[in-house]
Amino acid sequence: SDHQTRESKVNVSVLILTKMYAFRLAFAAVMAMTCSGFTVSPPSFAARVSPVACDISSISAGSSTLLKSTAATEASETEVSTDLKLRNIAVIAHVDHGKTTLVDALIRQSGVFRDTAQADEAGERVMDSEDQERERGITILAKNLAVMRNGMKINIMDTPGHADFGGEVERVLNMADGVLLVVDSVEGPKPQTRFVLDKALKKGMKALVVVNKIDRPAARPDFVVDKVFDLFCELGASDEQTDFRVVYASGLQGKAGHEPDNLADDMEPLFDAVVESIDPPKIDSVESDDLQCLISNIVYDNFKGKMGIARITNGSVRANQAVALARPDKAKKTGRLGNLFVFDNLGQKEVESASAGEIIMFAGLPDVEIGDTLITNEQMGANAAEPLPPIAVEQPTVRMTLGVNKSPLAGREGKFLTSRMIRDRLFKELDRNVALQVSETESADRYQVSGRGQLHLTVLIETMRREGFELEVGPPSVIIKENEAGQKEEPWESVEVRVPEEYVGGVVDLFNQRKGELQDMGLEEGEGMSVVKYLVPTRGMLGLRSALLTATRGTAIIDSVFDSYRGMIPGEIQARDKGSLLAFSDGEVTSFGLEGAQDRGKMMASPGDSVYKGMIVGIHQRPGDLEVNVCKTKALTNMRSANKGITTGLVAPIEMSLDSCVEYLAADEILEVTPSKMRMSKNPAMAGKKKQGKK
Repeated sequence: SDHQTRESKVNVSVLILTKMYAFRLAFAAVMAMTCSGFTVSPPSFAARVSPVACDISSISAGSSTLLKSTAATEASETEVSTDLKLRNIAVIAHVDHGKTTLVDALIRQSGVFRDTAQADEAGERVMDSEDQERERGITILAKNLAVMRNGMKINIMDTPGHADFGGEVERVLNMADGVLLVVDSVEGPKPQTRFVLDKALKKGMKALVVVNKIDRPAARPDFVVDKVFDLFCELGASDEQTDFRVVYASGLQGKAGHEPDNLADDMEPLFDAVVESIDPPKIDSVESDDLQCLISNIVYDNFKGKMGIARITNGSVRANQAVALARPDKAKKTGRLGNLFVFDNLGQKEVESASAGEIIMFAGLPDVEIGDTLITNEQMGANAAEPLPPIAVEQPTVRMTLGVNKSPLAGREGKFLTSRMIRDRLFKELDRNVALQVSETESADRYQVSGRGQLHLTVLIETMRREGFELEVGPPSVIIKENEAGQKEEPWESVEVRVPEEYVGGVVDLFNQRKGELQDMGLEEGEGMSVVKYLVPTRGMLGLRSALLTATRGTAIIDSVFDSYRGMIPGEIQARDKGSLLAFSDGEVTSFGLEGAQDRGKMMASPGDSVYKGMIVGIHQRPGDLEVNVCKTKALTNMRSANKGITTGLVAPIEMSLDSCVEYLAADEILEVTPSKMRMSKNPAMAGKKKQGKK
């Protein structure tokens, strides 16, 4: 009986302790749920804490669950909500897949323009505002804009599609939370599609796939979506990234839809997909001391000076705030913020403050550079956050020399002629062109400029020419590197050529001459074009585009992208197989002189042009150079010729663009660039070395 009494007392004590512990748990749970904004359901809650239904094990399980819930609540209190009415997206694609046209359609359907008249005045491809962009039909510079749609602000970044301007894409991706991957409904993924998508996936971004140009008669959307899925898998995308959403669109018609054969009358399905599929900015803090803002672009204003464009990763910023520009392992550059802007439609709107997630433009810091991190400098930066890692871009593969024009016809047109002016302009370009590199050479009046490709460099030369510079440009060459084993390596490119079937033989022959390696060859469905894929040394690609277009009568569509550095091929790679026609002496070109010279090849000069000795005036029909006297005048005599009335017709000269001239240059030739003329000639320095070698 004593044992039973003692056991009953123990049970009563356990029951009392159980009730007390359950009451404390219940009170703590009510407080936690109330603070978290949840409502408590009395029946379920009563069932959980009822002393009849619970025992010691259930109490311990409940307490651990409660501790986890409390910890999660505390964590959620420190993390700022990401449910923002804001989306930051970058539009990426291969060249000519319709990015800019698609962005145009989004702009026109977002109320950016006041009326139809203003939209017509803006014209087509509003984002391609630069002269060269409109002339070449490509996007060269990445640009920002913002549109409002149903209370949601969407910051859109339009990017270039050409491989040579991949640096623009790499820096812009730092400001985005997701990407719109635009793919042509016929061609599918191309080499540059792979490059830009790989960069986005490595940053952990989700992609919204837009199958554009769905109105093309040969469209094959199912095939394209399958190819895009295969590309995601090849690039090692996560399961979440591979489960991408697809929207079908026609940027030209301004229509979009979730099915290829059922498009809406506007772009509303695409707007909805952006909001639902692209994650909002993830923010850890909006406190002023936690400011972290990576500079991704630089623009110049005639009144405000140098201005930075950046996305606020954490914290907040206000106008006239004391800030600093910081980089890891470098001294800070302090200053005070001037005007603060956010993007609004096609322009900017001045604001007093901005917080994390927003893309801003600011003035007042003349030393700002791409890759700097904007942090607070209040209280001398005592509580400032750490700088973010600077922007990393792919290294250049091609280089050229730019220097002072020394030809006999120099100084007649240009405004900027000296080496100091050229140097200042080149180093100023480095402020915003992150993929470009400029270095000094042994000569004080010549500089070495390295870039992603030939087009990357010719765009810079053309820009300087239009600004009034006179330049002497050397031939392009590749950048050779050494690996860890001390072996030389050169860049290789992945090239894809779409061409009518009858010209495939000529294309394959040209690639084989340039030491290319065949990767794939086949017939493309739909349009009946043959597709040839090669791996070619970049040395072999220099000057190859013109030869391909000539061999295929202008029908070839050539796409190339940097592949990798591989072992250097020994020996020289055959360039052009014809020599040049050189001017025999200084003077002006005459019709009589051209009549005799045009039998030797294709002429580039016209009557009345000024030439000098050694200047290239045509393309020789055979290998090797030949001097011709294009300044020869007809002898005047008092004898009447029997065939006086018979005249020889002049063949129209070849019109050489800047890109054509750079492709034509051989190793011993140089290009003279002035605001209105481009002249090629033999390099006097190289000619002197050759003569010495012969002696």
